[in-house]
Amino acid sequence: MIGYIRGNVLYSGEGTVLLENGGIGYEIICSGSLFAKLVTDGQGEAYTYLQVREDGISLYGFVSLEEKNMFLKLITVSGVGPKMGIAVLSAMNVGEIAVAIATSDVKMLSTVKGLGKKTAERIILELREKVSAAELMSAGTGGAKVSAPVTEKLSDLEEDAVVGLMSLGYTRSESVKAVRRAVEGGAGSMEEIIMNALRSM
Repeated sequence: MIGYIRGNVLYSGEGTVLLENGGIGYEIICSGSLFAKLVTDGQGEAYTYLQVREDGISLYGFVSLEEKNMFLKLITVSGVGPKMGIAVLSAMNVGEIAVAIATSDVKMLSTVKGLGKKTAERIILELREKVSAAELMSAGTGGAKVSAPVTEKLSDLEEDAVVGLMSLGYTRSESVKAVRRAVEGGAGSMEEIIMNALRSM
């Protein structure tokens, strides 16, 4: 298994890079972030996944281990092959994907070209318990430390954030308090609320 390659870019085009290492050129189908980095720098490293099928062998590349691990989770879902996994990672970063899964945001996942509503729903259903706090936190930075009462009624956005945190193993009480702190600290979007809530827990 080829899991990592560092080298010089010999060719790039349409999401594919030919990376030379030790006199051998590896043709890598890249995530959007890896492709941009390698093309810009003219060299670099790629964390890779080797797919072996009867009709051929393909090498997929990622900018980080976190990105590769998200890809490996995605392709366990029925109907999501490596090419679709790359498409998802090229349209969204790891944190955005994790937030979409944790908050059951079918609409967000469905914005990926070629990814239909049913497949998006399967991704959420099959991966919701597998998304880690670290992946969610990678979607943003900044934390909120401001306390707030928990007795007030939650908005739909806050409730979705609470459900997302609970899917990671936190209690409802912990989740509600953290979400309130995040909102009081100025977080407005789903990503910001969950990121700030996690950092304050």
